[in-house]
Amino acid sequence: MNTFFAVDLSGNMFRGNIPESITTLSGLLLLNLSNNELSGVIPPSMGDLLRLEALDISGNKLSGMIPQDLVQLNFLEFLNVSNNNLTGPIPHGKQFDTFLNNSYMGNQALCGFPLSMNCGDSEASKPPKVSSEEDTESDFPNGIDWVVILIGAMTGLVIGLVYGDYLSTKYYKWFSQRSRR
Repeated sequence: MNTFFAVDLSGNMFRGNIPESITTLSGLLLLNLSNNELSGVIPPSMGDLLRLEALDISGNKLSGMIPQDLVQLNFLEFLNVSNNNLTGPIPHGKQFDTFLNNSYMGNQALCGFPLSMNCGDSEASKPPKVSSEEDTESDFPNGIDWVVILIGAMTGLVIGLVYGDYLSTKYYKWFSQRSRR
């Protein structure tokens, strides 16, 4: 079992392709290869790093398309492929639908959502539509979430009222004694 959780090799002037062997680090959460001189394509096998939460390969000389295989990275919260020579449509689905323009800046030939440049295929440049059949999860809290939210709010309210009453009584007495002098 590989015990690497984060690999930061940024700013080292590395040249050549991203090695396929990087995918053997199956427990990897963060991979930063930014600001090197890496070239070639993004290996589709990087989609096998299923635990990856952050991927920064910006500031290199990577070319080709962003592999659709990266869409299967369910935990990916941060992506930066900016300032490369990437081309074609940005993949759609899962986490990729949450990344903003700055994740893709400096790639003149990238197109599609969220960028303003269309890909020629009008469907590729539109934001993805989520149907109720496709994704039943919602960002809006469901029933059990509301129970937890209400318990927390009520607890905070009770503590605030009790402590507020205690402090106001204490400082009222203190203020009354001070003002009588």
